[in-house]
Amino acid sequence: PQISLDAGEVIGLEALVRWQHPVRGLISPAHFIPVAEESGLIVDIGNWVLKTACCQYVEWMDEGLVSGTIAVNVSAHQFRQPDFIDTVEEALIRCGLRPEHLELELTESVVMHGIEDVLCKLEELDQLGIKLAIDDFGTGYSSLTYLKHLPAEIIKIDQSFVRDMLVDDDDLAIVKGVIGLANAFQRGVIAEGVESAEHGKALLELGCEQAQGFGI
Repeated sequence: PQISLDAGEVIGLEALVRWQHPVRGLISPAHFIPVAEESGLIVDIGNWVLKTACCQYVEWMDEGLVSGTIAVNVSAHQFRQPDFIDTVEEALIRCGLRPEHLELELTESVVMHGIEDVLCKLEELDQLGIKLAIDDFGTGYSSLTYLKHLPAEIIKIDQSFVRDMLVDDDDLAIVKGVIGLANAFQRGVIAEGVESAEHGKALLELGCEQAQGFGI
């Protein structure tokens, strides 16, 4: 869930994929996503996750269980496919989900290859009404030039900085810096990995009004 720290309400959800292996049990994406990327299977997996998440969200909306947006992660390989925009539109139409209820999360690495093509695709998605978020901000290139031009509404602070922000001055400084950048560029900001009420309180005091994690 994506939580409004101020109101204490769920404002959206993020779809997370796990592999339920018949022998090894539940496998983290940290183990199987790199293999999927190397083999090229990540495109099929990513497209399946997108359609499944959209359809599931529509079901929950029809039942009155959720509102807001469903966030889906997009891999660099998936994003670079020539028919990516068509794939997104097809998922929306097939599931009956309005574009404003879909949020696509892209890492900084996505925009580092073929910036003109990237911007064209992002602008198309933006024109469709789909929300865009930069995921794991601060762990990659964090170029202010890209941040200035990308039509992304949301910046997500990586959990590696949030986790120790209460005991590590460097992590706290990075969190403050990302929040400051988001405010300066008039972007929303979501902190990931909020594992305690103390984290949530500190983030709200710093100006971060949205968060994800087991502690909220």
